[in-house]
Amino acid sequence: MATLELRNVNKSYGSGLTDTLKCIDLQIDDGEFLILVGPSGCGKSTLMNCIAGLENISQGEILVDGVDISGMSPKDRDIAMVFQSYALYPTMSVRDNIAFGLKMRKMAPAAIDEEVTRVARMLQIEHLLARKPGQLSGGQQQRVAMGRALARRPKIYLFDEPLSNLDAKLRVEMRTEIKLMHQRLKTTTVYVTHDQIEAMTLGDKVAVMKEGVIQQFGTPQQIYNEPANLFVASFMGSPPMNFVPVQLQQRDGQFWAGLVSSAGRCELPLGQLPAGSEARQLLLGIRPEQVQLASAGAVQGVLPAAVEVLEPTGPDTLVFVEVNGSKLCCRLAPDQAPPVGQSLNLQIDAARALLFDAESGERVRPLAAQPGAASAANEHHKESASQS
Repeated sequence: MATLELRNVNKSYGSGLTDTLKCIDLQIDDGEFLILVGPSGCGKSTLMNCIAGLENISQGEILVDGVDISGMSPKDRDIAMVFQSYALYPTMSVRDNIAFGLKMRKMAPAAIDEEVTRVARMLQIEHLLARKPGQLSGGQQQRVAMGRALARRPKIYLFDEPLSNLDAKLRVEMRTEIKLMHQRLKTTTVYVTHDQIEAMTLGDKVAVMKEGVIQQFGTPQQIYNEPANLFVASFMGSPPMNFVPVQLQQRDGQFWAGLVSSAGRCELPLGQLPAGSEARQLLLGIRPEQVQLASAGAVQGVLPAAVEVLEPTGPDTLVFVEVNGSKLCCRLAPDQAPPVGQSLNLQIDAARALLFDAESGERVRPLAAQPGAASAANEHHKESASQS
């Protein structure tokens, strides 16, 4: 196991060009599983390539166990990488593909056989060792690629979107396999994905990236429940967070947000907010699961609304209504969803509702305090994002 730390890492491909990576600061402890998540072109794969040594950084330090490795060649970094394209040698058997890195390190044949057997048993591919990659399915090829990395027993594993070429069912199965593997080995791991579900289910820590800047760094629960800005709030979550434009009013010592639908209106109590909030253009952020059917006798925060669209998903039904001129999605049990056109009474969990500045995208309510390095990192990333 190993610690991994990135200090003020920048990457540019030439003077006068926009930096691909900007002021990246991250700290990953022994055995942690870090997810780098973001849309295409955000810089997550570039950052991984810099950690692996496949690309040079323009500024900063990359430290493994406190030692700066940014000037080392890839072979000297003791890092194993699993690629999106598997990158298997087509003329070699599965056994030889797994053993290739060990042979390059001139390990004894008996030790190589023992390691290949160990890895094949772990990944349940013992019966495939004599086959060539062309005789394997996509999921089997991905297991072989993982086995080649596992056989090296490196300090750090890097995964670059390893599941993106697989079908949906196999992606779920392989996601579980990767999580089980990490639980057994406890090796420090960095995993790149654009899939927020993978980010939420796999990671101990998540770094959400946009345009070369880390927008927020923390646990999956912190990212989901306390998003730093509109981008993080909209990117993390399926279905995504609802954003409803609101005008605030202040009375009785607290702020209230008015909500209007075609079937009625209500006022949502939001408690104390920073001074001047009522003068800003604000968006109310609400997760679909935070909008439920109002209980019998409930009065405060109950909004009558007409159903416009239904999307059954099996275990849930997504119900869409219009509020303040925007679509609002709520997640209900299948037997709770009324037909299209019928009205229902909705109740929003005001305690979990978030407010965002429509112009800057930043949270209006301050982020919850986070212990240790995550808190400091969040403040730094928030400042870097605003500067960019």
